Amino acid sequence: MSDDFWGLSEGGSAADNTTGAFDAGGGNMQPIPSDTNVLAAIDEAKWDGNEGAKYISLRWSVLQPEEFENRKVFQKLWVGDADPRAKADKVAAKRDKAKKMLAAIDLNAGGKLLAKPVMPSDEAMTLHLTNKPMIIKVMVWEKKDAMTGEMNRGNWVGAVSSKATAKVSSPEEIAKSKSEMEHHQKSSAGSAMRQRNALDDDGIPFSPCMI
Repeated sequence: MSDDFWGLSEGGSAADNTTGAFDAGGGNMQPIPSDTNVLAAIDEAKWDGNEGAKYISLRWSVLQPEEFENRKVFQKLWVGDADPRAKADKVAAKRDKAKKMLAAIDLNAGGKLLAKPVMPSDEAMTLHLTNKPMIIKVMVWEKKDAMTGEMNRGNWVGAVSSKATAKVSSPEEIAKSKSEMEHHQKSSAGSAMRQRNALDDDGIPFSPCMI
């Protein structure tokens, strides 16, 4: 390895940049259409924090259908502390929904966490929740960028089911959802359906990680 930290594998140096500009590529990927059922498994489960409050952070990796394979869907579960952005009269209901969602996920993964009446640790969630395929219903959130005015979009988990009782959306169902999403994006944001136009985390039962 070169002693020069800024040396590049293809030769030259990152220090040669004199403009201060760099484009990593990628762009804004279109989210998976709302109401799409995908086969997915959690590949990361841990406690995380926001404004001094802790929540469970889950990262799902899509396995099927093939066109969405390896896509990531992020999920926050406020099972203990109150979401700082939630309205005071909705904190308890949001916590209950998060616990019910976590219980359903665990049940589909084998029910090991439910067997103990204790708050799960990072180690326990990694051991018992990761790499357990199940069906999740993917929804779409929208949030207007205050700086650019552009509408950012991403996915959140609206429901979870056993792969024995639910199935992956068919190509026809996905095509229909895509058409509806494209139509929605062209229409006025004010006419969006509630579940497709969540403008803040409080409107999403299981808040996504908006990154």
